[in-house]
Amino acid sequence: MDQTKQEEDYGYDLFPERNTGKYKKGSIAQSLFTFNHKCQVMLQFAMETSPYAKLLLNAMKSSGCKVFKDRHFSCEDCDGTVSGGFDAASSQIVLCQNNIHQQSHMNRVVTHELIHAFDHCRAHVDWFNNFRHLACSEIRAANLSGDCAFSNEVARFNFGVKQHHQECVRGRALRSILAVRKISREEAEKIVDEVFDTCFNDHAPFGRIPHSKKDAKFAYRDYENRDRYNANL
Repeated sequence: MDQTKQEEDYGYDLFPERNTGKYKKGSIAQSLFTFNHKCQVMLQFAMETSPYAKLLLNAMKSSGCKVFKDRHFSCEDCDGTVSGGFDAASSQIVLCQNNIHQQSHMNRVVTHELIHAFDHCRAHVDWFNNFRHLACSEIRAANLSGDCAFSNEVARFNFGVKQHHQECVRGRALRSILAVRKISREEAEKIVDEVFDTCFNDHAPFGRIPHSKKDAKFAYRDYENRDRYNANL
């Protein structure tokens, strides 16, 4: 596929360090720079301590898609409007080291992008040609990652609307699609509406909507117990 077309159509311009032909690996030289080193440290902490990330990593391993930190994550400088992205062409998660400055933010971005990676692993997602597939994964990521948790919405001064969680998920999914695809807002809204109910109610692999870290811990515990039960069958 023509690289210029990819950059124009699929949001690659938001990630200027992306080489769409090869996956990107970290280097010792990079780790000496403050942004990159901080990003790597926060990523490691998220993978080891976030119940959201731990559950997703285990689920991907169980599905035959084991995640390796050095292969499947890349800390890079990005456009100022994004915090991360999933590059389906290389099966790699991009973390925007210039835009992620707090551990809580890193945890949410890692979780959000791991949901995309999980969808990529478990289903035949046509990221580049099927807008409904993209919309479904964006709905799931907004719904299950904590992006729309009450505490985060209060921090954004967004609260008090009936069915607020659903509206937050819908809005964030819509913005994500418009950021990476050259389609009209009306067309994007129509696509989101068409798949919303089905994708909003798909809670895999959490089994529920983890509205808080406490919910995510319960979901992780249940997932581990289910794995142990299945192993003993």
